[in-house]
Amino acid sequence: MTQLPSSVPTGLFIGGQWRDASNGGKFVVEDPATGQVLAEVADATPEDGMAALDAAAAAQESWARTAPRVRGELLRAGFEAVTARAEEFAQVMTLEMGKPLAESRGEVAYGAEFLRWFSEEAVRIYGRYSTAPDGVNRLLVTKRPVGPSLLITPWNFPLAMATRKVAPAMAAGCTVVVKPAALTPLTTLLFAKVMEEAGVPAGVINVIPTSRSGATTAPLFADSRLRKVSFTGSTEVGRVLLKQAADGVLRTSMELGGNAPFLVFSDADLNAAVDGAYNAKLRNGGQACTAANRIYVHSGIAEEFSEKLAARVAGIQVGPGIEDGTQLGPVIDDDALVRIGGLVDEAVATGGKVLTGGHRMDRAGHFFEPTVLVNVPREARVLTEEIFGPVVPISTFDTEDEAIELANSSEYGLISYVFTKNLARALRLGERIETGMLAVNAGVISNPAAPFGGVKQSGLGREGGEEGIEEYLETVYIGIGNPYAS
Repeated sequence: MTQLPSSVPTGLFIGGQWRDASNGGKFVVEDPATGQVLAEVADATPEDGMAALDAAAAAQESWARTAPRVRGELLRAGFEAVTARAEEFAQVMTLEMGKPLAESRGEVAYGAEFLRWFSEEAVRIYGRYSTAPDGVNRLLVTKRPVGPSLLITPWNFPLAMATRKVAPAMAAGCTVVVKPAALTPLTTLLFAKVMEEAGVPAGVINVIPTSRSGATTAPLFADSRLRKVSFTGSTEVGRVLLKQAADGVLRTSMELGGNAPFLVFSDADLNAAVDGAYNAKLRNGGQACTAANRIYVHSGIAEEFSEKLAARVAGIQVGPGIEDGTQLGPVIDDDALVRIGGLVDEAVATGGKVLTGGHRMDRAGHFFEPTVLVNVPREARVLTEEIFGPVVPISTFDTEDEAIELANSSEYGLISYVFTKNLARALRLGERIETGMLAVNAGVISNPAAPFGGVKQSGLGREGGEEGIEEYLETVYIGIGNPYAS
């Protein structure tokens, strides 16, 4: 068994207590780099899910009345604690998810920053007071927390996706039930332990890892005490959750799938564009909703761009993320390997050409060669479906209008990438591309101070920035009679 830090809990965290599942059940968490078992984790049942909601509901009123400064200071204490234990978090994350240690350390810094950002936003929840236009009544508008919230996080960024949801909820005065992905629950459990040690009151944060997500969370959706659902994951699952949320008219935040276009125009700094594509595609092994999924390059520079990028990709050091020097780790599981291989094979069968990579690696664990494909037909599934792996498909365009048409041809609209030296063009693209975020001459733009989210089938709502806390607040209008009436 691969060694985990002994500090990592493996139970459920409900009402401030670490406990076993109600039926004693457990599920296995594996290291995707070796296939070895890392830990056995308590497998929450529907009864455990309801117990977590009971705890969150019981703590809601007192937490909502807790002074904003106190809520903020607890989040700040969490930031300090996570930062102090950065190496421990990075090791756990790399072991259960597979990314290189350097990237895990980057995620710890990024994830912790949400705690610091929203510790500062907790004291900036404002309302307004005004005179009605007819001069009679007074209008008082205030904010209050939505209430107990269910937060469902994905496996690919196990710390950052937890902090990006927990921090604004806590800052707003909401208690939470966190359901981490079964593939990577350990980082979230460690985070809950650290927040407990930082002084967060019992019931404010509850964590229910489970191998049966739908069955465990369904009773929560049916309970009127639950008032908010935030989900990060596939669009297919998001649609199901939206239907479930409709019966209770729950507030929802949905950060769903992506199929990001990466546009390189003829006037782009070619080396910067290659660096940007490398970072936008291969960060996290390509297993990110923000990953550049469709690379469209102006036909006049496509060959040079492709050769430069392929040379860069061919030199990547692949291996277990825990080993020094590793630049690319495994994909999450064998199902992912099969799916990625199928996308590549179909692209080649329909006219695409492999410049480097293209195959599953013959070694223990779930490794796929970093791959660059050119001449990819526009209808190939590797361009129309989210890859979630280290595969770079390249196609071409000739005009700006054609590039915009290609960018908008997907049902998704999370993020788009543009490389050009023409500022006017960048502004036009910002207005014409159907996307929630636009990266201009940059391969990574996610930042806790900025609103993260998409349009179309990529979801609803925003996380991060000033906008992030609003997802957990209700607006209340109080009308006051004329104070001058006799």
